[in-house]
Amino acid sequence: MKLDIRAFALACGILWGLGLFLLTWWIIAFDGATGEVTLIGRLYRGYTISPTGSVVGLVWGFFDGLIGGALFAWLYNRLRGSGS
Repeated sequence: MKLDIRAFALACGILWGLGLFLLTWWIIAFDGATGEVTLIGRLYRGYTISPTGSVVGLVWGFFDGLIGGALFAWLYNRLRGSGS
């Protein structure tokens, strides 16, 4: 079964972006908004543990998941070959 690249990429982007957004708010709920630069903040410019940082993480995460999901689905389809 071939993967639909667009659908898989969109699903990965939504999952990763929303997951990072909710994780940030989970940390804010228990530890408060620190504004510290985290390991993810070093990769995603502008991301911090703050309400604004959660939106930045949502956007970065969506596009990162979108590209990663598209590459994964394309590679899967390519390696799968034309066999049944």
